[in-house]
Amino acid sequence: MRRQGVVFKLFVVTSIMILIVFSLVMVAEGLFFERFYRMSKIHALERNMNHFEDKYKLVESNKRQISRLLGSFMNDNDTSTSILNERFERISINPYFLELQTDSKTITIRIPTDGMELDAIPQGIQIDETLEVDGIFMDEDDTIMQLVDIQQKNEDLINGLTRVKGKVTDLMLPEQRSYNLLYQDTLIDEALQDWMPKLEQYESRLQNGSPVQMEWRDNWSGVQYAVLIQSLSESKNTDRYLIVMTSLQPVGEAVEILKRYFVYLAPVILMLIIILSLIYSRIVSRPLVTLNRAAKRLAKLDFTMEPEIHSKDEFGELSRNMISLSWNLDTTLKELTDMNVKLQAEMEEKQRSEQLRKELIGNISHELKTPLGIVKGFAEGLQDGVASDKRDRYLALIVNETDRMNALIMDMLELSKFEAEAIQLTLRSVSMTSLIQHVVDSFSHQLESKHLQCKLNKKEEEELFVKADSRRIEQVVLNLLSNAIRHAVENSVITISIERTSARKIYTVIENNGPPIAEDDLSRIWDQFYRGERSRDRKSGGTGLGLAIVKHILELHDSEFGVMNTNKGVAFSFTLYESGGEIHE
Repeated sequence: MRRQGVVFKLFVVTSIMILIVFSLVMVAEGLFFERFYRMSKIHALERNMNHFEDKYKLVESNKRQISRLLGSFMNDNDTSTSILNERFERISINPYFLELQTDSKTITIRIPTDGMELDAIPQGIQIDETLEVDGIFMDEDDTIMQLVDIQQKNEDLINGLTRVKGKVTDLMLPEQRSYNLLYQDTLIDEALQDWMPKLEQYESRLQNGSPVQMEWRDNWSGVQYAVLIQSLSESKNTDRYLIVMTSLQPVGEAVEILKRYFVYLAPVILMLIIILSLIYSRIVSRPLVTLNRAAKRLAKLDFTMEPEIHSKDEFGELSRNMISLSWNLDTTLKELTDMNVKLQAEMEEKQRSEQLRKELIGNISHELKTPLGIVKGFAEGLQDGVASDKRDRYLALIVNETDRMNALIMDMLELSKFEAEAIQLTLRSVSMTSLIQHVVDSFSHQLESKHLQCKLNKKEEEELFVKADSRRIEQVVLNLLSNAIRHAVENSVITISIERTSARKIYTVIENNGPPIAEDDLSRIWDQFYRGERSRDRKSGGTGLGLAIVKHILELHDSEFGVMNTNKGVAFSFTLYESGGEIHE
């Protein structure tokens, strides 16, 4: 690696920074963390025990308040806590309880700290919640009950127990405690037995109000505990002591202690990182920022770059190469752009003209070839005097084919107006029900000739109004219904359904009973002059432009339209925006 190279600079600066930070963290963690963890935890407990003592002096004559104070202290500090008498024996106080209001009285439910599994206490019990509790009454008035089970599945009552049901008016339950909290609460007696032989050497400290601290290990689990004992206020010439036992095993709360530890260490590390980062950034980031700015200008095809980095390392070399590249690209792209614009314009114009010419010639020749041939044949026959007795029939056929060509030409003119965007809609409130009924009535002769029925379905009794150009929508319905009649089998039913959608649109479906459309043709059926089966359309008289006109009209109305094969035939559908008007055209 060159001494002036960027690789060497990055390697040296980065290595030194990481090594310094990593070394400091590892040394501090190895020397101080365990001690810091223990001291922080014990100091916090001693401070909270002093607060407990102050509160205890205010409520020492009220057992309910003492119970609540004890339970709150255990929850807040995640400790096993008890109050001792003058002989350092545990006083029977249930820190956790429930108070239920039945129809006739208030019952206090004691939750024992031994013999009770944590899973037996439902999570999330709230004030005013109704509970059923099984237990044993502990007084003559049946107002204090020792909890055995909180019913959650309506199990049968065990002999010897009493079941009460009431609304929760007060409670103190285990919260934010360790997983084995009820087991840990039972270890206080064992810890006291090991501590009693050492009582004499600590008694004077307790009398002076100083807390006594020791460490105790549970032989069964091997977990190390810190035990603190502190004197409380004197009441009726009787001493009271507070014993607190907490686990020193770094499980859940050790993570929080670790965060506090890094809070103290973080400013030192932060200052070192800032200082080293400033040096590092001045060496590395300035040319990188400059090159990044130049690259952004190149990405936007801005080649007006000036040399900005004059160093002899890779950054300077890269900057000079980028300047040369920008000059070359600028010249080349300008030439290519000019040539490409001209070529593209010429190609598009040629392709468009050729495509239009082919489509026009092909479509017109195809559509006019057959009727012109028919007209010519019958005209020549009349001219030669052939079958003079059929003169009227030949003339009628000539007129019919002339009308067919005239309809084709009119449709082509109509379609050209849509494609040239020369059509302006006149929107108003239109009764879709009346419009469809009017169109159906106009097809009565065609329906009778094929023995067809037209059924109009709608879910609501009132008329459905749409915001549309009535003449154009009538043209849509005419084309779709005419198409449905042409391709429907005889003696079948054409169904027209109208309904309101959740998006405040009117959804219309026209479905016939007839042969389906090939799947490949469904996406192309809206194209002009497209026919899936040409011979069928010639017989039925279609021009091949009706659906193309329908497509343009519906697009001008921002309609969602489509076609699909059903179990019995083909269904065309479209939507129109609903109108709140009452006048229709």
